[in-house]
Amino acid sequence: MPRRRQRTRSLVGLVLGALLTGTLAASPGPGTGGGTAHAADRTLTVDRARSGPAIDKSMYGVFFEDINHGADGGLYAELVRNRSFEFSAADNAAYTPLTAWEVSGTAKAVDDDGRLNARNRTYLSLGGGSSVTNAGHVAGIRVEKGERYAFSVWARAGRPAALDVTLRDGEGRLAEPRPVAVRGGWTKYEATLTATRSSTTGRLTVGTDEDAALDMVSLFPHDTFKGRPNGMRQDLAQKVADLKPGFLRFPGGCLVNTGSHQGYDEASGWQRKRSYQWKDTVGPVEERATNANFWGYNQSYGLGYYEYFQFAEDIGAMPVPVVPALVTGCGQNEATDDPALLKRHIQDTLDLIEFANGPATSGWGKKRAAMGHPEPFGLTHLEVGNEENLPDEFFARFKEFRAAIEAAHPDITVISNSGPDDSGPVFDRAWQLNRDAGVGMVDEHYYNSPRWFLENNARYDAYDRRGPKVFLGEYASQGNTFGNALAEAAFMTGLERNADVVKLASYAPLFAREDDTQWKPDMIWFDNARSWGSANYEAQRLFMTNVGDEVVPSTATDTPEFRQVVTRDRKSGDLIVKVVNASAEPAATRIDLGEGPEPAPTARATTLSAAPDAENTAGERPVRPEESTVEGIARSFGHTFPAHSVTFLRIAAR
Repeated sequence: MPRRRQRTRSLVGLVLGALLTGTLAASPGPGTGGGTAHAADRTLTVDRARSGPAIDKSMYGVFFEDINHGADGGLYAELVRNRSFEFSAADNAAYTPLTAWEVSGTAKAVDDDGRLNARNRTYLSLGGGSSVTNAGHVAGIRVEKGERYAFSVWARAGRPAALDVTLRDGEGRLAEPRPVAVRGGWTKYEATLTATRSSTTGRLTVGTDEDAALDMVSLFPHDTFKGRPNGMRQDLAQKVADLKPGFLRFPGGCLVNTGSHQGYDEASGWQRKRSYQWKDTVGPVEERATNANFWGYNQSYGLGYYEYFQFAEDIGAMPVPVVPALVTGCGQNEATDDPALLKRHIQDTLDLIEFANGPATSGWGKKRAAMGHPEPFGLTHLEVGNEENLPDEFFARFKEFRAAIEAAHPDITVISNSGPDDSGPVFDRAWQLNRDAGVGMVDEHYYNSPRWFLENNARYDAYDRRGPKVFLGEYASQGNTFGNALAEAAFMTGLERNADVVKLASYAPLFAREDDTQWKPDMIWFDNARSWGSANYEAQRLFMTNVGDEVVPSTATDTPEFRQVVTRDRKSGDLIVKVVNASAEPAATRIDLGEGPEPAPTARATTLSAAPDAENTAGERPVRPEESTVEGIARSFGHTFPAHSVTFLRIAAR
């Protein structure tokens, strides 16, 4: 993510950007024409006899950061908020250990030697005849009639106690109560609740007839993505899977290079507001700490590195973890000068590679296997740092990470970065350092106006083909309208044309909870009950699921509002003609396919076309793909691309 000062966008600026692109003009309805529909005022010439750059299967991916409540209350399917009573005013002035809980009777948050474990320090002492009720994330707990929900709690009691577990909303019971018998020291207890009706405002209540201590109160839907325990919310994970991403970059972002870089200290206990460090997020969930999130709320680390690797595998994506480089960014801009700490972080990174790739007999491979995955995850790429504004200080540390990783794991691509902007002194200095050191891949980030994306289609045309490859790890224009999606799509044709330089690319951010958002725009929006893809999501999905294997050289009557690229699917032999017409007028185009096999007389067209100010919401989806058949395909044929449209023509050989 860019620096905080860049996050507040002017509405005036957005309107001006829309006016500049013509995106406030009225748009004709969608439609395509083939054959001789109109006299051509543009030409698109394809040289099928030649091949351009190969396109890696991993080119387009997704970037996940826990922003906009993307993890707890989002992708992570846990329905209880503050399940371990670890919220604290040290993290957020509005927090207490009982945030999201309501007490009936007597209850006390306790931090003493009777705790569950060293990292899960606070527990709840609940008096006999008392109960606590959890309100879930923001709006309540969502349950669906007939679905099963896994309840669990860690509890202890001096005398045998009966816990009464219920689900209710304002209208009454949502499931039959479940009694749980507790006796003795800390033990995990489990029960299954089956919803008797649907609700989005449920509340989970745990009561006791005798004094008892509670911790890690949890409620999970049985129906998680791929049925994984401690898993992902089904609809959100499926929307990511539907993109068919080539890679998953995680866990950030500003989560990685902010906060304290100190490690856990057994003597002083958990240090709050520390940077995200992977070892804090693996192992049994009850032994993972809650930490302050850079975005102003807390994260439980229930969604940790093991779950990220597992999710990447489940959706067929290459994992790309990001580790801190001991130089903070995102407005903090401080370099930690502590050789011993740097050495520890480098070793932690080597341990991460072993956790991902080591055999089940190795130290960290054994820990991975104990979590349920004896086979290696197959890590090939790892990024050090994120958007550092101190390029010299960052690169001094990056070189030490890189040397250690390449010495131990020469097959791992170590990714550097170029700061938070698309140009400027930090960008230029970072690129100079990366080029001079022969770095294999450099991460670029930028969040710019729609006009910038329309006018910078040729950004990578002049990049040195012998220099570092580009990982475009974060990019977006400033809005979620179809006009924004058009500008991004126009830019993406330039990414594909330069697939020999741009090896990886991901829109950002991925998720946003509608009722608690820190950053806009975002690709996928959700609330407790629903999720929907933005206009940007629809454009990204069209590109990500129709990539092709290689670029086919092509030329066109090119303008900022009319961009194109042609690729080939070598397995099927299909030619994929991708055209973005961001103007307010239809574009009648003569397409010349040049030498090659006779094309089939019909082609399949997938089109996104809508008013440029159209925006997908929970209730309406005006931006969605339309499939059609185009007749009259020949070596040379005419086609009219609708105003404000993204069109993919898939042309097969006879």
